[in-house]
Amino acid sequence: MLSEQFVAFAQLGAEWVLWLLIGLSVLSVGIMIDRALWFRSRDVDTQRFTRELRGAFERDELQRLEEKYKDDPAVPVRVAIRGLEERAGGPEAVAEAMHAEKVRWRNAGDRHLIVLGTLGNNVPFVGLFGTVLGVINAFENLRQKTADAEDRTLDLIAEALAATAFGLLVAIPAVIAFNYFTRRMRVLIASADECAHTVMAQLHGREGARGR
Repeated sequence: MLSEQFVAFAQLGAEWVLWLLIGLSVLSVGIMIDRALWFRSRDVDTQRFTRELRGAFERDELQRLEEKYKDDPAVPVRVAIRGLEERAGGPEAVAEAMHAEKVRWRNAGDRHLIVLGTLGNNVPFVGLFGTVLGVINAFENLRQKTADAEDRTLDLIAEALAATAFGLLVAIPAVIAFNYFTRRMRVLIASADECAHTVMAQLHGREGARGR
């Protein structure tokens, strides 16, 4: 019967689930480190940079600004500089270039975050599954009526409960990291939007001045 086959499977115990959770925890920590390193240099003082942008437009020093920030890894800076590179094509070309650059950086920032979100949502269920298997195995062990069956049963129950605890231990940091990096990405894109709007405002201001 199917139930008997499942009981036979449960007798494998929760230990293999614990090893699976260890592997998932290593994956989770690896992604956290990767994302932390990626975000480390991607931000900028947006107010200072937008002031510098406006000053460069006013003094007609855009080429100097591009040269100064050509290797800056900050996302808002990269978006603004990408727009300035297309200024010869007019405001529409600049807007499209900056939009494409924002999309590119958003995709780069979101890389692997789906894995953190998935682990945070589902690893507790993996731990709970291990607990269920361990409890079934413990009760099957108790049926043996041997001298050490009771002690062995308590060990198996402890192992089973450890699976749930370890699942939560893996999931909680994953959820925190997912929320943190998602928030940082939103802030970066908002800063990039601010810089992009500054570029567009200055370009339209120039176009209006030429028209007059």
